[in-house]
Formats: sequence, C-alpha cells, structure tokens
Amino acid sequence: MSARDFTVLLSVVSIVAMLVIPLPSWLLSLLLITNISLALMVLLTSMNMQEPLQFSIFPSLLLLLTLFRLGLNVSTTRSILSNGEAGKVVETFGTFVVGGNVLVGFVVFLILIIIQFVVITKGAERVSEVAARFTLDAMPGKQMSIDADLNAGMISEQQARERREKVSREADFYGAMDGASKFVKGDAIAGIIIVLINMIFGIVIGMMQQGLSFGDSASLYTLLTVGDGIVSQIPALLISTATGIVVTRAASDGNLGSDITSQLFAYPSMLYVAGGTILLLGIGTPIGPLLTLPIAALLGAGGYIISKNKNREIETEEALEEEVVVDEMKSPESVVNLLGIDPIEFEFGYGLIPLADTNQGGDLLDRIVMIRRQLALELGLVIPVVRIRDNIQLQPNEYRLKIKGSEAARGEILLDHYLAMSPGIEDDSIEGIDTIEPSFGLPAKWIGEDMKDSAEMSGYTVVDPPSVVSTHITECIKNSAHELLGRQETKQLIDHLKESYPILVEEVTPAPLSVGDIQKVMAKLLKERVSIRNLPIIFETLADYGKMTTDSDVLAEYARQALAKQITDQYTQDGSSMKVVTVSGKVEKMIAEGIQQTEHGNYLSLDPDVSQSIIESVAREIEQVSLQEQSPILLCSPAVRMYVRQLVERYFPQLPVLSYNELESTIEIQSVGVVNIS
Repeated sequence: MSARDFTVLLSVVSIVAMLVIPLPSWLLSLLLITNISLALMVLLTSMNMQEPLQFSIFPSLLLLLTLFRLGLNVSTTRSILSNGEAGKVVETFGTFVVGGNVLVGFVVFLILIIIQFVVITKGAERVSEVAARFTLDAMPGKQMSIDADLNAGMISEQQARERREKVSREADFYGAMDGASKFVKGDAIAGIIIVLINMIFGIVIGMMQQGLSFGDSASLYTLLTVGDGIVSQIPALLISTATGIVVTRAASDGNLGSDITSQLFAYPSMLYVAGGTILLLGIGTPIGPLLTLPIAALLGAGGYIISKNKNREIETEEALEEEVVVDEMKSPESVVNLLGIDPIEFEFGYGLIPLADTNQGGDLLDRIVMIRRQLALELGLVIPVVRIRDNIQLQPNEYRLKIKGSEAARGEILLDHYLAMSPGIEDDSIEGIDTIEPSFGLPAKWIGEDMKDSAEMSGYTVVDPPSVVSTHITECIKNSAHELLGRQETKQLIDHLKESYPILVEEVTPAPLSVGDIQKVMAKLLKERVSIRNLPIIFETLADYGKMTTDSDVLAEYARQALAKQITDQYTQDGSSMKVVTVSGKVEKMIAEGIQQTEHGNYLSLDPDVSQSIIESVAREIEQVSLQEQSPILLCSPAVRMYVRQLVERYFPQLPVLSYNELESTIEIQSVGVVNIS
C-alpha cells in the first residue's frame, strides 16, 4: 500500500473517530479551516473541468466531505455543550462576522440554509435525477451511433472501444450523482436540526448546570451555536454549488470561466444595448445618471473592445486557414494521402440515401454490423470496416461494392417495391418489373405492396430491398474473403491464437513457415469457402507438414483433410448422407498424367480438347443435379482434387470440389452422376 493510499484510509478512520472522541478546541479550529479549504478546492475544481467525467470521483468525495462536516458538527456540539466554547474559529464567526448580534447571526444562518436547501440543493437534486434518467435512456442510441461511425470508417476499433467505455462511465457517473445529491439535501436538514439542538440544550445546560441566568445563557450558547452553524454552512454551500455545477456542466472545449466569458460576451452589440438601457434608467428615474453612467460607460467600452478583438481574431484565422491550405497543397504528404484505398467500399446513388439514413428509418449500418459478425463466425475472418458513401455518378437506385478499390458487385433496387423470386413455376397473376436477383442470379420481379401477399401465397420468396442489398454484400464478401486476408490480417490472427496456444504458434512460425506462407494457405481455404475459424487444427497440420514442404497448395490440401469434420457438416443436410457427382477413374488418370512438376511447383497441362470434354461433362452433370433441386458437389480422389479444382473453377467458381479424405467415414455417399469422357 502506498503512502497516498494509507493517508486516505487514515483520514476516513479519523472522521469516524471524531464522532466518539472529544477533540481539543485548537484541533477543532484547525479542522474547521481545513473543511473550508477542501470545499473551496472542490468548487474551483468543478469550475475548471471541461466535462463531468474529468471529476468522476466527485460522488464518493461528496460523501466523505459530508461525513467530515457532520463529524465536525458533532465535535463542536460536544465542545459547546460541555465547555461553553468551541475554539477561535467558531467564536470569530459568532462575534466578528455577525458583529456579536445574536439575532443578526441567526437571520444570516437562516438565509444560508434557505439558499442552500431550497435553491441550490433542490435544483441540483432534480438535475441529477433528470440527467441520470436521460443518460440511461440515451445509451442504446449512443451505442448505435458508435457502431455506425465504426462501419462508416470514421473511427477505428480502438476509438469505438474508448467511446463505448465513456458512454458506460457517463451512465455510472450520473447514476451515482443522483444518489450523492441526496447527501447534500440530508446534510442541510441535519444542519438545521443540530442548530436547534445546540440552542435549546445549551440554554438548559447554562441555566441548570452552570448557574447562568436565562439572558446570559441564551446570549452565550446562541452566539456559539450561530457561529458553529455559519462556519459549517459556508463549506456546505460551496459543496452544494459545486454539485450544481458538476451536474449542469455540458462537455465543451474549455472550463466554466472561459465558457462564460466566450459565450456571455459572444455578441458585443448586445453590450451597447445593455449600456444604453442602464443609462436611460438613470436619466428617466430618480436614480440619477451619477450612478448609472459609469456602468453604462463600462458596458459600452467592453462592447467596443470585444468587437475589435473578435474582428482581429477572424482576420487572423482566415489568414492562417489560407496558409494551411496552400501549405497542404504544396506538401508531398497531400498527394500521399490520396493513395490510400479502403478494403471495402459501398457506394449508392442519391435515391438510396434513405437506406442508410437512420433518421429516415434506414438500418443498413446495423445490418452491416451483423454481416461482419456473421462472417466472423462463418469464415473465422475479421472483415474490415465497410466505408459507406453516396456517389452522384451512379444512377439514383444503383449501388456497387468495391473490394480494395476494384468493383466487385453492382446492383439496382427499388425502395418502394419488394423483390419476389420465382419458385420455378410462374404465376401470371403476379405482375411486376422483371429483373435478376443480384446475389444468386435467379429470375425475379419487383412487385408493389399490393402484390406482396398474393406473391407469398403463390410460393414466391418475397424480400424487402434492404435484405436484398445486405444479402448481396454478404455473398460478395464471402467470394472475396481470400482477397481481404493479407499478411497484416494474418499476423493479427496469429497473435490472437498465440494468446491461447503459444507453443503451437512458435512451432509453426517464423520457422519453418513465414507469415506469408501461412497467409497463402489460409487464403486458398477461404477461396473455396472453407472456414479458418478453427485455427488450432490448421496450425497443428502446418506444424506436422510444414517441415516437409512449404508448398502452399500441398499444405492447404493437408489442412482441408484435417478439417474433414467441418467440411462434412458444411455440405451435408441431414448429417448422414451426401449426394455427389464423382469423377471417373479414367478422367482422374488423365489428369494425374497431365501434372507437370517444376522447381516452382506443380501445374496441370492437358490437351485442350480433353479439357473441353471434361468441362462439358461436368456441365451436363451439374445441370442434371440442378434439375433435381439439389446443390451439385464434385467428388474425386485426394491426389488430383486441387488439379480438378483448377480445371473447373474458371467455369464453375461456386462448385465445391471435395476429396474422399475430406469426408467423415460415417457419411453415406450417393453418386448421382459421373464425369466421364468417351
């Protein structure tokens, strides 16, 4: 425990001790001055803070200061009633401050109590209650605003985390202030009760125990009681004022003093009006110009000086802005900044602005947040922030998605329509604008609100425009996931894995595999939509085979086989059987014989006619499977799987190509077609 912590703990224990241990009058005087000093420091601190969270300890400090003040009240009460005196400070406030007049002192004390209890404390309590309620109600909106800024690329992940923490701290602070303001209210009530007790019992003790007359006893104890009340209520008033300042303080760039001067005197011409009014008040009333003329002159002079300074500041700022613009245009950094490319950009025409505008009910930003979370779970990849912007070069209802600066998808939607996708059998009663569903290329129609129920009853799949866009974005990002995984992103995944599996990561990288080698393996998996979320299994495989080869194609095949359970679950519907199109032994043999080995790796070299025949056979089998409303899957032996994939991916990029080693032994394989050539 540090000396500072020990001092704070000792101070709190001492406050509790004050409640039961009598203190000498000199120590009481010292503590009363300390109480005033602490209250003054709290008031000055509250005036100089720029936002409430800069004084987040205030609720707890308020409780301790209230306890300290009540402890002093108990000690001074004990001293007054026991000894008939309470030290120099109380005596001075009872005689010098109020001129020794008990009645005047009592009136001053009552005024202080009324100001504190009725005006400041009551107002601070109400503001604290309302601020706590509104802060809690505004939390969901603030969190959504932070997520929207994060998706729009306006802030980073770190900044978003800091803003969320700040929102949470604000809610906790205002909730604590709502409770702490009750301390101030209770302290004011306790002050009134303590004064009444001191006066009544002081007179009784003076008359019965000290033999004083009623007049002498009342004079002595009332003077001491009023002095004690005033010396305790002054710091209480300062603390109450500080409480009001803290709860009414809005965030700004300056403290209270600078904000008052800058905002109160923001319009110098108003000082002329105020000065003229005061001058007319002196001329037109018995007050006389002798009293009002100096104040009017001061207001007029202040308005002139402030107006002159403001014009000078405006000229200086304009000159500095021009210099900055010129310097930025001349500097090489201004050109370098233009070279940055956002990983993912979503642009839309002005007609689709309601899609992203939350004020018009648009929820695209929220949907993109969910897309990033969904893809993180499905692919194991942290998708970069999607920068959203409008583009007047696009058609009003058009949008496009860019991946690393290149267009990856484009579409057009009608916000006041629904997209109805055909179930396979067209219904002539469903009228709409013919179109193509952008994500999967299915025939569809844009229909109005009046046709929605009829289309759903006819078996059409009906979706709203935001769902069309979000689905298109999701599928496009899935297809381009391997492009989004670079070395920097791979390093982040490795660092995250290292927190839980440090030995495994050390065995794989930096030797025998570099970050670039690992990135190539995982990119090949993502390209065929194999999730890399199970990084421990992938790294176990790389640790086993990385010492034998650094060929990313071979390592990717080993990783796929290690993820057999995951791949099997991905492509089976009931978990027990799978319908596939197999590759004949003849075709596999021809592909195996066409593999050319070089020092830079292996590649497939087939006769163009043979390649064409294989592609045509694959196309026929896929068409047959599609007619049965099933998703085609191509199955071959492990030795040629990646070469079969290389052969067909240009023509059928979405066709899954699996090997027997990538399927669980418990799965039942049903062949619904065979790729063969004559």
